[in-house]
Amino acid sequence: TGRVPKMFYWIQKELNIDSYVSMNGQYVVYQGKEVYSNPIKPSVLQSMSAITARNGHALAYCSHEDYKVSERNHPFIEASFDSLMMPYPEVDKEYYNELSIYQGHLYCGEKDAQQYIDHFPDFSFVKWHDVAYDILPRGASKAIGIRRLLEVLDMDEKSAFAFGDGLNDIEMLTTVGTGVAMGNAVPEAKAAADVITTSSSKNGILNGLIKVGLLEEG
Repeated sequence: TGRVPKMFYWIQKELNIDSYVSMNGQYVVYQGKEVYSNPIKPSVLQSMSAITARNGHALAYCSHEDYKVSERNHPFIEASFDSLMMPYPEVDKEYYNELSIYQGHLYCGEKDAQQYIDHFPDFSFVKWHDVAYDILPRGASKAIGIRRLLEVLDMDEKSAFAFGDGLNDIEMLTTVGTGVAMGNAVPEAKAAADVITTSSSKNGILNGLIKVGLLEEG
């Protein structure tokens, strides 16, 4: 998942999950223990913070424990978290000095995003909302995190399955043996997948697991 562990703790608890690939492959845990992480340098985040503050944009800083944002009552942050059906995050402009940050979020319009892409060539800015972008070290992806977990499990990529719906899922869907796109996925994700299931609001995960033979119908 692209989300930080705090965002999916409820499903970890409900399903007794203690292994996961989070923050777009930046932080990987196996049986409750960290097996891979790739933090972003605080100096880079400090530079990004200064630029976004001048431009009226905003950032989020994602650690393995929590996520904080740089601005209060910012309309782009509000719109992005509303789409996730999650409350507005806590504000801490210098959270990157407190804990290792593995992923950032940039909140700005599409026309303004190019200046950050040009200014920070060592990073990828992957759009996940009309006004929100994941910030990752270039080359980082869910696929990298999956490979790290599969190494620990001593499993081949061809034996792995992945479900996705966004632009940040494309590499993952083509890396594993069976990539499954949700029915509500963007066209690029559907094109990259081997199988297309129903939408996430219509039991897409369940129907996808049945479709690829991992669960029996009924």
